[in-house]
Amino acid sequence: MSSSPSERTGELDASHDAGDAHAVSDAFHVFDTTLRDGAQREGISLTVADKLTIARHLDDFGVGFIEGGWPGANPRDTEFFARAREEIDFRHAQLVAFGATRRAGAKAAEDPQVKALLDSGAPVITLVAKSHDRHVELALRTTLDENLEMVRDTVSHLVAQGRRVFVDCEHFFDGYRANPGYAKAVVRAAHEAGASVVVLCDTNGGMLPAQVQAITHTVLDDTGARLGIHAQDDTGCAVANTLAAVDAGATHVQCTANGYGERVGNSNLFPVVAALELKYGKKVLPDGALREMTRISHAIAEVVNLTPSTHQPYVGVSAFAHKAGLHASAIKVDPDLYQHIDPELVGNRIRMLVSDMAGRASIELKGKELGVDLGGDRELVGRVVERVKERELQGYTYEAADASFELLLREEAEGRARRYFRVESWRAIVEDLPDGTHANEATVKLWAKGERIVATAEGNGPVHALDRALRVGLERIYPQLAELELVDYKVRILEGKHGTSSTTRVLISTTDGTGQWATVGVAENVIAASWGALEDAYTFGLLRAGVEPVE
Repeated sequence: MSSSPSERTGELDASHDAGDAHAVSDAFHVFDTTLRDGAQREGISLTVADKLTIARHLDDFGVGFIEGGWPGANPRDTEFFARAREEIDFRHAQLVAFGATRRAGAKAAEDPQVKALLDSGAPVITLVAKSHDRHVELALRTTLDENLEMVRDTVSHLVAQGRRVFVDCEHFFDGYRANPGYAKAVVRAAHEAGASVVVLCDTNGGMLPAQVQAITHTVLDDTGARLGIHAQDDTGCAVANTLAAVDAGATHVQCTANGYGERVGNSNLFPVVAALELKYGKKVLPDGALREMTRISHAIAEVVNLTPSTHQPYVGVSAFAHKAGLHASAIKVDPDLYQHIDPELVGNRIRMLVSDMAGRASIELKGKELGVDLGGDRELVGRVVERVKERELQGYTYEAADASFELLLREEAEGRARRYFRVESWRAIVEDLPDGTHANEATVKLWAKGERIVATAEGNGPVHALDRALRVGLERIYPQLAELELVDYKVRILEGKHGTSSTTRVLISTTDGTGQWATVGVAENVIAASWGALEDAYTFGLLRAGVEPVE
C-alpha cells in the first residue's frame, strides 16, 4: 500500500540544517529558472549585468537554486557563469547550469556540450531529457533504448565528476498519456543513474491540477524517485498545477519570478512560495525573507524593464486594495474579514481606493492611511464623500491619483486649499514649421509670495513646455522643485457626445527621488487637463517637502 503525500513529505517541515540558523532544509527545493526559462519571454532581453543583478535579488530572497542558463550554448551564458563565480558570494542559493543529455551514439565523457557544463563550475547541473516517445523518435531521431542510455550515461558521468544532477523530463505529462510505461522508464533511468531529483515537466502547459496530481502520485509510487514539477501556464493553471504536484508528493518546485517565460509564462515563484509558507506551513525560505517578496518582485521587474503587474497575487499593488464601500466598512472593524492574509507578511500593504463607490468607511480609512486625521467628524467625511462622487461624475479618478485625493481631503479638513502659487493665466503654442517639425512654447503668469512672475519656455511638446515654464517661474522661489521629475503621463478620452471635444483625463506620475505620487486633471482639452494634473503634482511635491503654503 502506498504512503500518503503527508507521510512522504513529513520531513519537509524541518526548518533548518543543523548549525546554520539561516539555512533551509534540503528536504524541499525552491528552484528558480528566471535567468533561463524566464528569459525566453517575448520582450525580455537580459545582458550579463542584468542576469547578475537578478541572481543577487534571488539569492537575497533565499531560493535554494538559481538556474543561470546554458553554458556553451551562447557566449552570454558562458560569460555569466564565469563572472558569477567571481562576483557573487551566494549566501542561500546554489548556481545551476542547464544543458542536454549527450548526443545519440556518442559518449558523455567526450561530448563537448557536457564538458561545457562541467567547465561552468556550477555545483549543480540540470539536464533536459526527452520523455515523450514521439519526441525521441521524431526530434532526436534515435531509438527509445538509446535515449534511455543517453540519460544514464550523462547523469552517471556528471555525478562521477562530483556534480549534483537534476533531470528535467521534457513533455513528461503528454508523454505519459501517450506511453506511460516509457515515460516512467526515463524517470527510472535518471534516478538509478544518480539524479537527485527527476522533474516532471508540463512543457506545453496543457495539463490541469487533477491530472497533474494523479500522474505525479502514480509516478512517485511506481519509480521511487524524488520528483519535482515544472509547469507552464498555457491553461492559467501553472501555480495550481505546481501545488497539485506538491500535494502528490513532489518536493522540488521550478518557477520563475513574476511568472516570466515563453508564450504565456511559467509557474510564478511568488504565489507558489507564499502558498508553501503561509498555506502549507512549510519552511522553504530563510527567516524574514518572505517579507521581502514584494520588494524583490518589483526589483526584478525593473531589471527586465517590464511594468510590475498591479494585479499579481500577493505582490501586486492591487493585491490588498479595497474599493467597495461594503468592504471598507468590514475592514474598518477587522481587516481579516476581506483579506486572506496580513499583507505585511509578504511586504505589501492595504490600500483603500477612493472612488464614486466609496462610503464613509473608505474615506476614514484612506484618511488614516494618508496621515490625515478626520477626527470622527461625520459631517466632514460626508462632505468628502459627496465631493468625490461629484468629481468622479465629471471624469476624475482618485483610486489612481492618491496625491490629488490627499489635496482634496486636506482642503476639506483644513477649510482651505493648499496653495503655494496662484495662476493668473497660461498658454501653450504649437507651431507647424516648414520642415515638418513642430515648435512648442508655453508662457505662464503666476503669483507666488506676493511676487508676479512671467515665465516662458520651450519643450518637445506643449505639456513639456508648460512643465518647463512652471519650473522656470517657480524654482527660484521654491528650490525644492528642482528635485521633482515627471516619470509617467497617461491620457484617456472619456466617453462623451462631442467628438473631438470629449472630456479628457490626464494622469501624471511624479517623483522626488525618494517617493512617487500620481495626480489627475480633467478638462475638455488635453492641455488644460494636463495643466490641472501638473498644478497638483507640484503642490503635492512642495507639501511632501514640508514647505508651508503662503497663498
